[in-house]
Amino acid sequence: MLNRRMGFVMLIVIAATGFGLNIAIGSEAEEMTVPLGEIIIGPPEGVEPKRSPVSFPHGVHFDYACNQCHHMWEYDTEVQSCSTEGCHDAILSPIKAAAEGEEIEAYQYYKTAYHIMCISCHKEIKANNAELERTLGKLPDQLPATGPTGCIECHPKE
Repeated sequence: MLNRRMGFVMLIVIAATGFGLNIAIGSEAEEMTVPLGEIIIGPPEGVEPKRSPVSFPHGVHFDYACNQCHHMWEYDTEVQSCSTEGCHDAILSPIKAAAEGEEIEAYQYYKTAYHIMCISCHKEIKANNAELERTLGKLPDQLPATGPTGCIECHPKE
């Protein structure tokens, strides 16, 4: 129920933003812009990429509540990037950090945030689809679309 309500609220925000209107939240008027198209996701500044950047279709994910991905967002603050300081801003993997005498939690590493969040969700949708197909006999074109789960699917060769 909450996902549908958030989706409806986001739809109103998007529509109003698209028409250049300000959204009134509480007693203050604030403007919120939501990217509708593709967002290019690459490594943080200073990190040499080993794979091509990811083209993320942000608008396709509007069925989900914003805070499912932006888990630190508190509704009345600006949405931050995953690699914002204090979130997933470690640029060394936990293994490389340990070799250099640092200790970081796996979730702090910027790659872990995307890989666990995105791939786990896509695999869950794929598993749910397989179960629906098996139990209900639904055809694949009637099931929710799954996202990519392989390296080259997200990081195509340039």
